[in-house]
Amino acid sequence: MLGLAVCVSAGCAWGQGFSGRVGTQAPPPKYEGGAPGAGIKAGATAELVIIDTDIGDDIDDAFAIGLALQSPEVKILGITTAWGNTALRARLVERFLRETGHGDIPVAVGQEKYPEKGTLTFSQARYAEREPEVKLPGAVDFLLGEIRKHPGEITLVAIGPETNLGAAIEKDAETFRKLKRVVLMGGSVYRGYDGLAYPLGATKATPEWNILCDVEAARKVFASGVPLFVMPLDSTQIKLQELERARLFSRGTPLTDALTVLYHQWAYETRQVTPTMFDALAMGYAIRSELCPTKAMRLSVEEDGSTKVVEGEANAQVCLASDSDVFLRFYLGRAGESLEN
Repeated sequence: MLGLAVCVSAGCAWGQGFSGRVGTQAPPPKYEGGAPGAGIKAGATAELVIIDTDIGDDIDDAFAIGLALQSPEVKILGITTAWGNTALRARLVERFLRETGHGDIPVAVGQEKYPEKGTLTFSQARYAEREPEVKLPGAVDFLLGEIRKHPGEITLVAIGPETNLGAAIEKDAETFRKLKRVVLMGGSVYRGYDGLAYPLGATKATPEWNILCDVEAARKVFASGVPLFVMPLDSTQIKLQELERARLFSRGTPLTDALTVLYHQWAYETRQVTPTMFDALAMGYAIRSELCPTKAMRLSVEEDGSTKVVEGEANAQVCLASDSDVFLRFYLGRAGESLEN
């Protein structure tokens, strides 16, 4: 999610039965286990998903994709790369998929765009560079092509800057509107980086990275008319602490081994230790909406990249709070187990 080397330390957050984590005020739903396939009805049809990601800077994109790979509720039609060196990001995705036994999932290269100020921290570049270069399709044409094949059926999970989405809207807005929905990690409504969780106050919204990187593209998405489900900073600042990381990385599966390598490259390059699961929460919502209840709101994307609540008809369903204990129990149960179990 974050492309700059921005350190976000653990913040204060409250919920029902205070645990020091992001929490809802209502008692959390109970998930027994959370292993792959748990709670899936026989004969249920998997949700068609395309993931648009800026994987390689922060580590949460890899955690998010790993969750999707372990969740039979979704069928990944493809993964598109966004922002910065999108070709190198695509090589990272290709290696990650191959090493986890999912090399058949298509990967497409997004439009390159770089920040006007500052530099990107591609913390997992060494992992990506070990994958040979191959010619891959362009993200915009791939996305529009899949929508035409499956009109009204695809959930687009956008966990990076919305450059590819904006370009797809510019090229063929009518086709883009045939998405079933967009689940987007982005924005800051009442809570900025490391602020207190809504609705306790003492917070200050700040421009969020994915929106800030490409304000014009974000505006196009919010005005597209596609059902939009937004997971802002208010609900996504869930920390993966040391004991939870140890539990995950010790499992010894192809997925957890790959996540371990990527985590250590990220930690070394950014001098951070505790990941924030921004994008993983958005992916979790796409799989199980109970993880992050939403509220209808109208959000305006301002010139400075902020997302402001305004009057008028709602253009998004927004999750303002989540329960980190529930989410992490679900995440670790999924990502930490083998699909063969």
